[in-house]
Amino acid sequence: MHVTSKKLSIRNYRLLPLVIGVGLALASCSQKTTSHTADTSVATATTETVEADTASEFEVPVEYYTLDNGLKVILSPDKTAPIVTVAAYYNIGFRIEPKDRTGFAHLFEHMMFQGSDNLGKMEFIQLVQKNGGVLNGSTRFDFTNYFEIVPAHKLETMLWAEADRMKGLNITQENLTNQQGVVKNEVKVNVLNQPYGGFPWLDMPQYANKNWYNAHNFYGDLEDLDAASLEDVQSFFKTYYATNNAALVVVGDFDPAQAKEWVQQYFGDIPSAPLPEKANLTEPRQEKEQRFTKDDKLANKPAIAFAYHMPERNTPEYYAMGLLDQILLQGDDSRLHQALVQDKGYTGSVSGGINYLGNMFNYNGPMLWMGDLVHDKEVSADSIINVLDQEIAKLQQNGITQEQLDLALVKMRSSLYDQVSQMYGFGKADLLATFALFDDNPSRINELEEEFKKVTPEVMQQTIKEYLRPTNRTILVVNPQAQI
Repeated sequence: MHVTSKKLSIRNYRLLPLVIGVGLALASCSQKTTSHTADTSVATATTETVEADTASEFEVPVEYYTLDNGLKVILSPDKTAPIVTVAAYYNIGFRIEPKDRTGFAHLFEHMMFQGSDNLGKMEFIQLVQKNGGVLNGSTRFDFTNYFEIVPAHKLETMLWAEADRMKGLNITQENLTNQQGVVKNEVKVNVLNQPYGGFPWLDMPQYANKNWYNAHNFYGDLEDLDAASLEDVQSFFKTYYATNNAALVVVGDFDPAQAKEWVQQYFGDIPSAPLPEKANLTEPRQEKEQRFTKDDKLANKPAIAFAYHMPERNTPEYYAMGLLDQILLQGDDSRLHQALVQDKGYTGSVSGGINYLGNMFNYNGPMLWMGDLVHDKEVSADSIINVLDQEIAKLQQNGITQEQLDLALVKMRSSLYDQVSQMYGFGKADLLATFALFDDNPSRINELEEEFKKVTPEVMQQTIKEYLRPTNRTILVVNPQAQI
């Protein structure tokens, strides 16, 4: 397990460090840094370029069906390379883990690699690696996922292996105790014992949100991790890792008819389970700006993060915020980079975006649009917030022209296509799985670009007024305590 890099695809991708396994033949399994916006040359494209680009739109093939036991299955053939990605997504993430068991969803993700009915401890990982593949697993706000990327002729093997642990995980006290230690050490290494640990991806939701489900320590308090019992783990598996709470995706070079036979053969007899009532995740409308300071004994420079509550997912304002993110934060041409880095010289870089544990599409509840930066001690937090307010005010007062909107669309389109093509089909599988889980519509992957195109300058103005108001904002400042 190790910390992954900060930036990936559509926005800053602060993936909680839950990497399992090491890639061999195909690639490293750790998430890699890639550009999360279009090049500056693309960002300065003309409206004519935007219109020309629309002619090159592509459709992701989607075959979607549900087994009798409730398992959602998505098949997306792609003959580009002789490889396949198999991904199992479970509709359980940080938000709805049991109270007084913070970090439990993450802990359980570790347990899924401790063996199953026919594969002993570490044998799942070895099976993938010895067949020339890579694998990974992670826990996010609203799902836990597992995926393997292997040579195409090993598809059946991977389907069998995923089904084996879905139907019968090896849950023992020895495995639980071992993984409790692993996770606690991970918390110490990645959060407690490094500068800016948990800032702001872990910290900010706890300050900005009011609902416990959205505001607790997702990584887990050490005493809560210790308190997890074998009965807790067994109950969690039976409840949330059932077929009717999951989606299975196959992307790559395969025959759909053959894949459907294997899916039915290996997953069809796994029983479904009663699911608990969905947790209430709603957040109250924020009416007053919040400001907090966090002392950091290991940091030697101050840092600041700002967060605004997002519009509800899939609304016109939601898509408008995606475009405002491109205008304000994404890329060297963004307003905040130009103002804070190029003009003022307050910092060397500004990070940010929608959903620090993924992208703006793969979550299903309240979310924050955030930005963060480390700066010199001579620069006050208020100076940085003043620049932020000025740039937002310019957009509000001057309006957003259709030309500016078109340029934001170019950047968004480039980022979206980066996401779809990411990591040998995993990016495509990720969107297909989450759209199946959250919307019962994986074909939504082919509708995103049109939804962004529907956003008008008027909708952009309405979104700025309601969602980028200072009273919808939380500020978190890191106070450095390290001796230089």
